[in-house]
Amino acid sequence: MLTPQGLKGKQYRITGNSYPRLGRPPKKSRKVMALIGSLLALALIALGGVQLYDIFTGKGKNASAQACASPSGKPLAAPTPTPDASPGAPGAPAGDPHAIPQPAGFKLNVFNATTKSGLAGRTADEFTKRGFTVDKKGNAPAELDKKVPGTAVVIAGPAGAGAATLISSQIAGATVTTDARTDNSVDVVVGDSYNTLLDETQAAAALALATKPSPTPSTTGSC
Repeated sequence: MLTPQGLKGKQYRITGNSYPRLGRPPKKSRKVMALIGSLLALALIALGGVQLYDIFTGKGKNASAQACASPSGKPLAAPTPTPDASPGAPGAPAGDPHAIPQPAGFKLNVFNATTKSGLAGRTADEFTKRGFTVDKKGNAPAELDKKVPGTAVVIAGPAGAGAATLISSQIAGATVTTDARTDNSVDVVVGDSYNTLLDETQAAAALALATKPSPTPSTTGSC
């Protein structure tokens, strides 16, 4: 004796090749499934409609602007590009003391702070061959004599900042200091480690590195 599912608890005897026909699932469960499917479809349609409405009315953009607003509720202003302050930068304004001058555009003084005789004269000759205008050459002043342990010290005033960058690029390891002079003249004081100027290719590479513009902040992207 078997009681197949869907035969409402009735028991039947299976004999031969005849089997009781199973009934169809109750209509109630089919209605519930259809109702759930309809609700899901309506929910998806409503969600898509809201998104399209935001796109066409610009509400999505307003939300982004609010996300980038300051605590006062006002949108944050985009960063204002500023001229590059790097010495000799292409964007430097005319008259900028950081702009790199021509070799003959300023006076150069060469001093020897070592015990090596004639070093200032030989160094001055090397600068002259490269087009620089050498004004003075000789022994270093007492405050620097035998007190430059590195290759060289380059000294200039605020108006000679670009010229000092140009001179320092000619000597490996040269350091730059500033004094109170008002013209654009430059002093170079060679020290114990100095031997000769960099070759012109190396000097050009050193100058390019020294005047390389610094990265500017990106004005795009998220706040």
